[in-house]
Amino acid sequence: MTRILSVRFAVCISFFLVASFSLFAQQAQDTFHWVDFHSTKDQSVVDWVTRSLAAENWTAIREIGVEYDAALVVTTLRSNPQGPATNDTFTVWSASLTRHTTTRLLQGADLRLLSWLQLAPGHPRELAAFYDDCTNCNASTFFTAFYYDLSQHAWAARWLHGNQAVTVRSVTPPPGVTWTQVFAVFANPNGDEAAVAWTHFDYGTQKPPVDYIYQYDVDPWTNLDRVQIANDKQVVPTEQRLCSAQDTVPVFNIGQDSQLCRALLHPESTREKEKPCRCRSGALPSSGRK
Repeated sequence: MTRILSVRFAVCISFFLVASFSLFAQQAQDTFHWVDFHSTKDQSVVDWVTRSLAAENWTAIREIGVEYDAALVVTTLRSNPQGPATNDTFTVWSASLTRHTTTRLLQGADLRLLSWLQLAPGHPRELAAFYDDCTNCNASTFFTAFYYDLSQHAWAARWLHGNQAVTVRSVTPPPGVTWTQVFAVFANPNGDEAAVAWTHFDYGTQKPPVDYIYQYDVDPWTNLDRVQIANDKQVVPTEQRLCSAQDTVPVFNIGQDSQLCRALLHPESTREKEKPCRCRSGALPSSGRK
């Protein structure tokens, strides 16, 4: 039976999410607010969203965030009513508050809403998140950001390819390859932030290792997702910056404790005598939404 998820129950099933609200609530736009399920002034929004999603498959509404005339909605689905909350999957929606229309943005598992980021100078902050692709499995982890698209009067998500966004941790390397992934969000001197992902492919004795470093941000002129590859001069300082977590937003750091980073920062304490090949190859991936 469809039901609304109370704030108290949300605390029980996702302590990490609720604890993180204190981090990003103060950084949200003045025009944005999280719906209080117990507040009479927000009840009309709760009712509207519930009716809009009546035909969809979900067990509970976990969160509703409102900006202008659209709501960012997180629903959960529990296939086994007796199962633990950790088995829930989620769907993120954009729901119009002027029409009974909804758009599914993405689906996955273990959604972690983390912080509001300034991904383009002069643009509103966007709500960044990690999420996984499955439950009770060796899950891959992805990074995205939710934002209000003023031109569409709707919410959208960054760098999406189906249900996959920026890969920050993957458990399916190519056969015969050992790879390491390092990820961080850099706080730049001009006040904006950018996500950077480094993937290091180690082919053993087959051939020299190869590195791919991509920066994910937003084009300030078009407001479109942007992906840029590090050039030869940027590779080494970017790797150093990633591994040392210099000028990064700590909650997003992944992979800094890897053997790759330890060897890079403290080569004297490892047996590695040769530096990784600073090679770049392959096509630049699509920049997501058009």
